[in-house]
Amino acid sequence: MEIYKNEKRKRYLEEHSIAHLFSFPIDEFVEVREYKRDEWIIQEGMRPDFLYYVIEGKAKIYLTHLNGKVSLINFINENEYVGEMELLNDVYYTKGIQATTKTVCFALPFHRFRTQLLEDVVFLRELTKLLSAKATKMAAKYSQSLAFPLENRLAEFILQTADERIYKEKHVSVCDFLGVSYRHLLHVLGQFCEKGYLKKEGRHYRIQQLSALEELAGMLRAE
Repeated sequence: MEIYKNEKRKRYLEEHSIAHLFSFPIDEFVEVREYKRDEWIIQEGMRPDFLYYVIEGKAKIYLTHLNGKVSLINFINENEYVGEMELLNDVYYTKGIQATTKTVCFALPFHRFRTQLLEDVVFLRELTKLLSAKATKMAAKYSQSLAFPLENRLAEFILQTADERIYKEKHVSVCDFLGVSYRHLLHVLGQFCEKGYLKKEGRHYRIQQLSALEELAGMLRAE
């Protein structure tokens, strides 16, 4: 993890300003952090000390069950928060969060801003909008698993997790997240390769026809 300093920090604060989300100034104390692909933003079991706002990149949320099984449960994209539930409650909610690509976040320390944030009408109104959109998206995911074939859902998943057109998620995690069998997943991946959408390179796949995957995934997004 890299914390930007001096001119680089200043440039990001200016080019990606989130001042409109708050009624008080935050620039003096906010950190600008960069996480590389596969780097953990938050380790599972560790309560975050910061409220993060993602300005570049994307991340995955993992949960370890009591039986030791690890599940991918959701994604975090640009213009979304990490740690908002810990801000609102004393209960620990955040699971393991891992960067899928290079990810840059603004990080606001809880110890300095918690009281102000919880009393800030502007921030709370915007946070409510984001939480509502997140809940709607989660509900849509479950309905889509019944309404759409795997081709559409896998295309969306590949676009969500690929980094610079390289897709290399573990098949077991994908099966768990999409609710499909290992055999069915391999069959559809094979079809994508036959159609030229993907090209298998060792243990990962390279996206060859981005527009074809976007067209398939677009059916979900149009819901």
